[in-house]
Amino acid sequence: MRVRRQKLPFFSVIAGALLIISFSSWGFLVHRTVGQLAIYQLPAPMKVFFWKNRDSIVSQSVRPDVRRNTDRTEFPRHFIDLEAYGDSAGWKMPLDEPAAIQKYSLDTLHKYGYVPYVVMAVQKQLTEAFRKGDRDSILFYAIDLSHYIGDANVPLHTSWNYDGQLSGQKGIHALWESTVPDQLMDGYRLRDGHKAQYLSDPAAAIWASVRHAHMQLQQLFEQEREASKETPDTVKYRMVHRYGKDMKVYTTAFAKVYGARLGTMVNDQLLRSADQIADFWYTAWMDAGRPDLDALLAASFSRKDKKNCRMESKAYRKNKLIEKQLLLARRYEGWE
Repeated sequence: MRVRRQKLPFFSVIAGALLIISFSSWGFLVHRTVGQLAIYQLPAPMKVFFWKNRDSIVSQSVRPDVRRNTDRTEFPRHFIDLEAYGDSAGWKMPLDEPAAIQKYSLDTLHKYGYVPYVVMAVQKQLTEAFRKGDRDSILFYAIDLSHYIGDANVPLHTSWNYDGQLSGQKGIHALWESTVPDQLMDGYRLRDGHKAQYLSDPAAAIWASVRHAHMQLQQLFEQEREASKETPDTVKYRMVHRYGKDMKVYTTAFAKVYGARLGTMVNDQLLRSADQIADFWYTAWMDAGRPDLDALLAASFSRKDKKNCRMESKAYRKNKLIEKQLLLARRYEGWE
């Protein structure tokens, strides 16, 4: 999640929630979607536990964004402004946090973001939770990990031009990661054949994703400019009243034009996020010695559960989760 850098005035809990919804990374829809998709990629010894807890995994996947309302230290955990760390920083920065702190200082990381290091820290916490067989901690860290991995795969979370404020494209953050997928999700591929894989070097994997996301920025900005050439401002923008003032925001009509020009970029990053979440969960479980997760179930895996799990997995394989109304983020509007 990214919002403007200046200090925000005090908001009520309700207003704060509205702020989070407006600027959430990937939006609530995609954060919840990638968490569900990752479950179907897990091997059988993990799948039952995660499937039985899928409602919590999906609904709470936005918790780190909400936590920003009360935890001031949460903000820089969601992004990394690579330009601030020097030329080609994504290819030159240390893979581990201690070395980065030594090179840049902790204050610098907190100022310009350090999401890949957060991913690795939470990965270690999840591994330890698996090792201890702590059900609640496993779910807590698995959910947080899914969120930060999702953030690391959002191009605008890798740049200090995170909302187009430096290129005359203010508002592109919510446009790319929320409005476009909200409008076009029904036509997305939600499966690419990936199955959870063990990561021998998780740090290298998350940094590869950050670099890949960063490399999408030029096209991301350029296609907005191209879409703008064919869209009059009366169609491109609408006025809304938020936080006590009138604001100009992109319309859903423009989001469809922009999304079409982006091709599969947003869909590809969504799938990349889901695949990587599954890989990191699986790696943590393997590194913990492959503990028996069925023993941690709060309720038994019933015959009905088995039938429903198979049915969902089949719909996932055939890319019919939305068609069959099985995508949880679409089904439970009350979660917003």
